[in-house]
Amino acid sequence: MQNKIYILKDQAANIICKKMIVVNQSFDRMKGLMFSSEMPDCDGFLITGALPCNSIHTFFMLYSLDILFLDKNFTVVKAIYDLSPWRITWMYFKAHQVLEMQAGTMKKDIKVGDKLEAICIN
Repeated sequence: MQNKIYILKDQAANIICKKMIVVNQSFDRMKGLMFSSEMPDCDGFLITGALPCNSIHTFFMLYSLDILFLDKNFTVVKAIYDLSPWRITWMYFKAHQVLEMQAGTMKKDIKVGDKLEAICIN
């Protein structure tokens, strides 16, 4: 089954992510972007599911990431820019999902409390 593709916008309708893939299966969540040399045919990789994703690591990553920790309603809990490979983030207990984007591609004016909207395009 093909992953659903989404556009992610902020409240002012500015596009945060033009092509976001949602990953919610256990194995895909565990593997994430490890061992990849670039983002897999997308601008953003949203890790979500029944169990919260409130911390990540960048072990075995070959590039840095910009990260958004989001609650179930797509409200920003934490933004981290340029997270290098071989790092672990703190746990953000209010977060339920995580958006990973290639470092340098996420807008720098995203703030905690900003409400985002995901729109399915396929």
